[in-house]
Amino acid sequence: MARLARLVSISFPGVRGDMAPVDRARDAIDDVSRRIDDAALSDPDLVVLPETFTGLGSGGDTFFASAESIPGPTTDALSRKAREHDTHIVFGILERRDGALFNAAVLLGRDGSILGIYHKMHPTVGEIDAGVIPGTEAPVWSTDIGAIGCAVCFDLNFLDVADSLAQNGADIVCFPSMYRGGLSARLWAFHYGFWFISATPTENSVIIDPLGRLLVESFVYSPTIMASVNTDSVVCHIDFNHPKLGALRRKYGAHVDILTMAPEGVFMLTSRVPDVSVDDMVREFDLETRNEYWKRSNNARMDALAGIHRAPHSVIPLSD
Repeated sequence: MARLARLVSISFPGVRGDMAPVDRARDAIDDVSRRIDDAALSDPDLVVLPETFTGLGSGGDTFFASAESIPGPTTDALSRKAREHDTHIVFGILERRDGALFNAAVLLGRDGSILGIYHKMHPTVGEIDAGVIPGTEAPVWSTDIGAIGCAVCFDLNFLDVADSLAQNGADIVCFPSMYRGGLSARLWAFHYGFWFISATPTENSVIIDPLGRLLVESFVYSPTIMASVNTDSVVCHIDFNHPKLGALRRKYGAHVDILTMAPEGVFMLTSRVPDVSVDDMVREFDLETRNEYWKRSNNARMDALAGIHRAPHSVIPLSD
């Protein structure tokens, strides 16, 4: 069924100047709160902020001194904004917990509650040397716009993070970061079928669809970006599925979107039917998702290597 979502990313450079960490954090929260108020004019369902945003603009020991508990002053302030604007918020922060230090991404619900906390699985060497403890998994949390998970900055270089997000069923991946990621962000989105939203300090924050297409990108003069999407979607391979799409179109007509990328051999199916989800359509027309197809193909290969005879599939694929 249609799962419409207005996704917002806010690029924020931090607060410059020589000041105490508590003062920098206060000013950062005030600045970001104003930006959220402005973004709220677009009625967002999800707002993503950069990595460790309360410490941006400082360096060295001063930066790591910005760590605070969760909940704490930053969480409390942004929880009020989530409630005020009826939106989810993801923000990056250095978390101090029981004397340990983590680079965290926090997901707040529309009511301001803490839905989840992700700990960066791959801190940089510099972070680890400074005492940041790595996380061990990438959980996801159910929301009305889909299952949301997080990755942070350097994580983008390591597929075990993306694998964990995919295994846990992420629809949307939020990426608070200090670096922009570039092509890697699009590769994650395409390979895993994620809706991908990054938020960086200055520019090149992006919103990318599950086909790896760049929907919108931030720049210095446009630090807040928004995309209206339908997250009730799935990526399927063209092989074996293509002959079934005519019947699906005839039944659902303008209430279904099928976007094909022929060179990659895939299409994205999106439902706009009020009471029929894309998963319902997959079952009704016996479609095979791309991940299922890859798994079946690998199993066929393993059977062939083991000398196991398989009955041929009833439909001849249309692509290589």
